Order: sequence, then C-alpha cells, then structure tokens
Amino acid sequence: MLEIGLTGGIGSGKTRVADMFAAHGAALIDTDLLAHEITAPGGLAIAPLVAAFGPRCLRVDGAMDRDAMRALVFSDPTAKARLEAITHPLIRQLTETRAAAIRAGGQHPYLIYVVPLLVESGTWRTRVGRVLVVDCLEATQVARVMARNGFTREQVQAIMDRQATRAARLAVADDVIDNDGPPEALAPQVERLDALYRLLSQTPDSAA
Repeated sequence: MLEIGLTGGIGSGKTRVADMFAAHGAALIDTDLLAHEITAPGGLAIAPLVAAFGPRCLRVDGAMDRDAMRALVFSDPTAKARLEAITHPLIRQLTETRAAAIRAGGQHPYLIYVVPLLVESGTWRTRVGRVLVVDCLEATQVARVMARNGFTREQVQAIMDRQATRAARLAVADDVIDNDGPPEALAPQVERLDALYRLLSQTPDSAA
C-alpha cells in the first residue's frame, strides 16, 4: 500500500483536501485529531501532562486547556519541549497502530497521513512513500485563519513563524495541490493524484 504524507501551513486547506481524498476511498490518519484524542478527558496524555504542568493545564471538563498551553508554549520554549516529549510518542504509537490495522484490512487503495508539522518533525519524510503539499500564498493563509478563527493578523503570523516556511515545504514535496484558487479548482487536482496514487499502490516497491 502506498503511504502519503499530506501537509501544508495553517489555513492552507489540508483538511478539505484530505476529506476529498477520503471521498475517493483513501484511508486517512490525521495526527492533529490524534493529538486532540489523547488530550481529551481521560486521554492517554492527561496524567503525564498534569504531572509535568500541574492542574493548570486542564479545563474544568478534564481536557487539556489548549489556549492556556498555547500561551505557555509561546512564552516558554522549555514548555514546548516538555509538551512534545509527552504527546509526540503517544501520537506516533497511535499512528502506527492504526496504520497497521488499515494495512491488514486491505479495504483502501492507499493511506494518507495528515501531518501539519511533517517538515518540522524531521522523520516523516523517511516514513512515507510520497509527500503531498497543499500550497497557497502566505497572504491567503493569513486571511483564511483570521476569518476562520477570529485571530488577529499578528496572532496568525506568530503561528506561521513557528512553522516551516512555504519554501521548505515545497522543497520536500513530491506532489503539490494549489489551493489559492476557487474551491472548484481542487477537484481536478485531487482526481489526478488519486489516479496516480492508485497506480503507484499497485507497484510493489511503492509502499512506504
């Protein structure tokens, strides 16, 4: 089975593109959703998070307080390292478990990992057969996130400054989807790549 890493900067449209591939039959594993899963009430990361940061890291419902942790991480680089040391191994463990189940099931033509920080992680490029980047202008990213999340321009820019640059993502891309145009421009690009990925999945040495 061909395994693809899908990435893009904040506001690039990764989720929409991933959902379109899923509609074509692709299996999806979204590492951001896994991060939410392990930090939900009773999630695998909750106990070690409380041990590392104290009860201040939780909301009243027992989930990780993402706003509080985001503020802490932005102000304290050591907090970021401690947070990632807890969450990243758990996310990888879940990712590998679910990928194994998908491979064993044999119901999908190929597998897409949706990884917002694929370039930043440094390991994903060797774990997948191809890298797909959803690309758009940085100005488009800013406008979309401001409209979607209600963030200020400065808040969006601060997030983008902590992500890989557009050039760095494009440098590792095997495939690129241009999402700077109208929504209807996505479908032909997804259909073309779906056909390519199905073909590559039938080639024995294409699997990651």
